[in-house]
Amino acid sequence: MKEDTSVVNILDKITKDEDPESEIKMKLGKLLKQLDLHLLNRSLKHISLEICLNPTIVKNDIELLKHFSGKGEQTVLESIDYTSDYEFSNGCRAPPWRQIHGEICYVLVKPHDVEALCITCSAEGVFLNGGKTDDEGEINYERKSEIYKDLVTFLKEKSAKFSENMSKQDVRFSEEWKKEKEEPKEAPKKEEAAAPHKALPASGKSMLEKNQINFGRSQMTKRLEPSLNWKATVDFKEHKSLLRDTQEEKHGGRLERSGPPVSPGRAQLVRKSAEKIEEMISESSSESEEDEEPPDHRQEANADLPSEYWQIQKLVKYLKGGNQTATVIALCSMKDFNLAQETCQLAIRDVGGLEVLINLLDTDEVKCKIGSLKILKEISHNPQIRRNIVDLGGLPILVNILDSPHKSLKCLAAETIANVAKFRRARRAVRHHGGITKLVALLDCAQNSEPAQSSLYDARDVEVARCGALALWSCSKSYANKEAIRKAGGIPLLAGLLKTSHENMLIPVVGTLQECASEENYRAAIKAERIIENLVKNLNSENEQLQEHCAMAIYQCAEDKETRDLVRLHGGLKPLASLLNNTDNKERLAAVTGAIWKCSISKENVTKFREYKAIETLVGLLTDQPEEVLVNVVGALGECCQEYENRVLVRKCGGIQPLVNLLVGINQTLLVNVTKAVGACAVEPESMMIIDRLDGVRLLWSLLKNPHPDVKASAAWALCPCIQNAKDAGEMVRSFVGGLELVVNLLKSDNKEVLASVCAAITNIAKDQENLAVITDHGVVPLLSKLANTNNDKLRRHLAEAISRCCMWGRNRVTFGEYKAVAPLVRYLRSNDANVHRATAQALYQLSEDADNCITMHENGAVKLLLDMVGSPDQDLQEAAAGCISNIRRLALATEKARYT
Repeated sequence: MKEDTSVVNILDKITKDEDPESEIKMKLGKLLKQLDLHLLNRSLKHISLEICLNPTIVKNDIELLKHFSGKGEQTVLESIDYTSDYEFSNGCRAPPWRQIHGEICYVLVKPHDVEALCITCSAEGVFLNGGKTDDEGEINYERKSEIYKDLVTFLKEKSAKFSENMSKQDVRFSEEWKKEKEEPKEAPKKEEAAAPHKALPASGKSMLEKNQINFGRSQMTKRLEPSLNWKATVDFKEHKSLLRDTQEEKHGGRLERSGPPVSPGRAQLVRKSAEKIEEMISESSSESEEDEEPPDHRQEANADLPSEYWQIQKLVKYLKGGNQTATVIALCSMKDFNLAQETCQLAIRDVGGLEVLINLLDTDEVKCKIGSLKILKEISHNPQIRRNIVDLGGLPILVNILDSPHKSLKCLAAETIANVAKFRRARRAVRHHGGITKLVALLDCAQNSEPAQSSLYDARDVEVARCGALALWSCSKSYANKEAIRKAGGIPLLAGLLKTSHENMLIPVVGTLQECASEENYRAAIKAERIIENLVKNLNSENEQLQEHCAMAIYQCAEDKETRDLVRLHGGLKPLASLLNNTDNKERLAAVTGAIWKCSISKENVTKFREYKAIETLVGLLTDQPEEVLVNVVGALGECCQEYENRVLVRKCGGIQPLVNLLVGINQTLLVNVTKAVGACAVEPESMMIIDRLDGVRLLWSLLKNPHPDVKASAAWALCPCIQNAKDAGEMVRSFVGGLELVVNLLKSDNKEVLASVCAAITNIAKDQENLAVITDHGVVPLLSKLANTNNDKLRRHLAEAISRCCMWGRNRVTFGEYKAVAPLVRYLRSNDANVHRATAQALYQLSEDADNCITMHENGAVKLLLDMVGSPDQDLQEAAAGCISNIRRLALATEKARYT
């Protein structure tokens, strides 16, 4: 450091004083100044030793190590990769809040002889960090080792193999390293000098000003500055192929990979960055794949870009530096480009235009705001732009604009929010900043217009409400947002807007209701607000999208019986049946078949559908349709086939074969529905013959191995009518190798529905004596006995029936008593379900053939309970109860007689 003129000034002051001690003061001043300079020089020397790395040096080192890495014994490393594919404009890859601490990037290194290392490269040096956490996959930034001067020194210390192979490669490595070092350094210096002056959001600037420490003008003492300007160094195609490779690796590597080897850690990091799930709690299942944030990518630096790309970048520069007039002109010029084209969208972002457009929203100039919003509305259709807008803090500003008195601004802001709120983090941000309440308030605009006002004013009000509904539609995919809409009074306002004749207004309104109707609170409110009537009315619209959303809303609401009746009373079944004939629009067809499925749960609606020839049409849709349509079609046929007339109709229309063909699918919901439909058809003997001929029973039996409990249960229920109505059921069941053992083993399940269905199947299997003998050998008696202590009435009924049937072989009655199954069965008689009473009385009657079981029943109070049931109007229950009491009484008399003789 050079000495400045401050020393001369001090000496002048001392000499002017006529103090006898001035000479001593002069000497003391000189000594203090020398000490000050000495301390400063020592400090700067110390700082220069510590701050020895910058992004350029680190990047060069990593690139060189990558060059010498790969498979094989001679390479220095197996792999070395950054944990992030994003590079800021200052060359750093660490997040801004870590750049403040001097951190540059994080590297995942896999040496040949030690475990993978997660390393932090900072301005102070290189050290080992805490690695990635198991649950979140985030970096643990805490330092876990000493600080080393560079990456090579660190790795030599940690890996003996690296050190050994580096000594072999030393000459080549040194040459490459020198070549990198001897490159002209002017460009990097200019770049580093320019980095702090790049445009940053206001919050970013203030953060830098607070945390930046200046050590002077020396280049050695310059601290790294955080940057929010992204620069991707990984091509998007490479990124996609890497994700694909990861999937192949996960599923056993079926395809051959041609690229460089990808370590599991690296693949996991890329997958995490590409598909980071922001929030799992309070998000509904209606959220689609759009919710997964897409991987960011930039245009390749040397790619052949169209002229529009460079023209837009020039306009952004005018936006940054121009006055108000120049800004408005630049915005208008930019709007003239085709902003729906991805190249134009990314051109705005790549040069920092998004920050400028968002900053313009904070100005007081309405023209600038409108111009900026019109551009943001267009480019926010791009998934990457959406994420960037959220990252730059754009949503709070957009939410604040909703309070503006200017209706054009409200509309544009709401439409932009509708585009941005396509993923979880954005929807959460809208809610947290009070956006839901403000958007609901926009719905009230169209209903406050007075007749005296002009038609133009009315049109603007309608447009404001439409844009508000559009934004609420996007936000309503989150459960928490649905609740917020309801609490803000959104349902009555949406119900009011349903009465309008504007189709462009109706689509987002019905779309929002359709999303919200998945919640029970909403379904109750929809009934209360008489919304079903308007949904049915709009089914007759000529707009296919409106028809689709109305049908989907009915599908969501028709879980409730009252709603199903309302759909029928308002004439909604006929338009639904007629829409089945238009099969070109698959999305609408899926919604319509879904609504028919749910409405078919009510028998009165099934009768109407038969009148409208809907069942024949549904059978025709069993082939050449997408899965989402098939699930609903089969579900509807399953409900319709509960009636004899419809079963005959399905058989005559040739519906049995396509239904059986669907038993080989893998879609869980489709399998549940198709097993129910096949089971319903099997009740009719003629249909059962067709099912048996097509090997349908074997396919149903194979579904008992399915991992999903719902599929197992549905298959077991379907087997019951098949066994009942098959010509030679006993022989058919025995023909399935290992089939009986499989059924018995299902009694070990924890799922109550599976247990009830398997008990019902065993009841039918045990009607054949040979089959009963086989399942007895497989241990059916102890397994059934173990289930006796249950409170589930459905399981109680079918368990009692199974026990009743199994008592008819060998010593099974005695064995049930030994396994303590009798006393719990007596408790079933206290149930409120008449079906449980009948099944239990029949089981107790069979068990009472054994003397010990009679004693157990008597001790547990069975006689009194059975006496009440002797007077039941159910004849089967009467006979079973009377027979059981008779057996107990006979035992008592025999005991009495034996005592006296």
